[in-house]
Amino acid sequence: MTTAGPAPTPDQDKGGLRTALAGLTTRGRSFLAAGVAAAICAYVLGQSDLLRVGLLLAVLPLICATVLYRTRYRVAGSRRLSPARVPAGSEARVHLRMDNVSRMPTGLLMLQDRVPYVLGPRPRFVLDRVEAGGRREVSYRVRSDLRGRYPLGPLQLRLTDPFGMCELTRSFSTYDTLTVIPRVDALPPVRLSGEAKGYGDGRQRSLALAGDDDVIPRGYRHGDDLRRVHWRSTARYGELMVRREEQPERARCTVLLDTRAVGYLGTGPDSAFEWAVSGAASVLLHMLERGFSVRLLTDTGGSVPGEGAEGFAGSSQESADAAGLMMDTLAVIDHSDGIGFSPAYDMLRGGQEGLLVAFLGDLEEEQIAELGRMRRRGGRAVAFLLDSEVWGRETGDVPGPGASAGEDSLRGLHEAGWTALSVPRGASLADMWRQADRQRTGAVAGSGAEGRS
Repeated sequence: MTTAGPAPTPDQDKGGLRTALAGLTTRGRSFLAAGVAAAICAYVLGQSDLLRVGLLLAVLPLICATVLYRTRYRVAGSRRLSPARVPAGSEARVHLRMDNVSRMPTGLLMLQDRVPYVLGPRPRFVLDRVEAGGRREVSYRVRSDLRGRYPLGPLQLRLTDPFGMCELTRSFSTYDTLTVIPRVDALPPVRLSGEAKGYGDGRQRSLALAGDDDVIPRGYRHGDDLRRVHWRSTARYGELMVRREEQPERARCTVLLDTRAVGYLGTGPDSAFEWAVSGAASVLLHMLERGFSVRLLTDTGGSVPGEGAEGFAGSSQESADAAGLMMDTLAVIDHSDGIGFSPAYDMLRGGQEGLLVAFLGDLEEEQIAELGRMRRRGGRAVAFLLDSEVWGRETGDVPGPGASAGEDSLRGLHEAGWTALSVPRGASLADMWRQADRQRTGAVAGSGAEGRS
């Protein structure tokens, strides 16, 4: 980018000169004021020598401002984020590069990048003389405990004259965006879904196995096992045909995130809502890595932009892009004005959701009934309840432990068929994940013993 424009036209000179005079530093203004005062005193006292001194003091900052304003530095700037997507509480490094693309060296430059206050102080760098065709590279670190998207830029160059009489600022037009995503915890490989991988033992077969008449062949592809060649179809079509592989149905996992503002107490990085967002992100990435088709669903029925009807498929080349899309969505997700889960219920496919993992705030009887219908419409269901009474008890935001609304919610979820746990403040998601697996295993074993008796 060019930091100084073309030569100003007569109509632009006035505005440009006003800009230059406005850039006078304290030293420049002091020299100008002293020169004017000396000239007035020289006129009153009739001292010609003092008049010369006054004129010198007054003209020097004006000359510096004019020369600086007409300086034709051509400087290109660029910015690189490493990484561009960072978890909350982690640091990212911003690399700045300045290239002098003119044929003359620059003077002293001050480089400044504009960043939101939540990322830290505004970085400033002093660049000494940059030779023609030369470059300078600097970097700084940013960190935020809050999720979100934060603009970085535009870059600003502050030009100054050798005497420090005037400073002018030139701004670049481009900026970048740093995405701060939720914290992600590594989860242990438990069997909450009843399957060790993304393809379950109870999968449906896409082909009949009654005999050769039911075989659906396809054309031979490089790497196919020659033992699967279907000779009858090969003779019929005149090209090598193989038996089509059985296509198991991919296991699914839906993560339900309760974003209702009425369901959570408090704000900030240590609030219950942020724990729920972080938990949803951790479960989504964990199930995606295990080969599940994952889907993010909120109480408003919202999902991730670009998500297909079957969700995002794991163990594929697009899984990294899918993870990025989901993290970008969770980075900016906020509270909703909803009061129930009816929109989310309408988005379920009826018995094809597989594992349903929910992160819930405060619940009332109506919401518990809606979650019960969602459980009957899906498969196995696990709920992590972040009750305000439990989270606010340690901070004194609610009365003592006598209230039992959270226990009533857990009891209602258990009766509706959910594996439900109450999440205390500061709990580890990995520990809660194991506890949910133990609770589900115990419930299955108990029902099996009751059936045998």
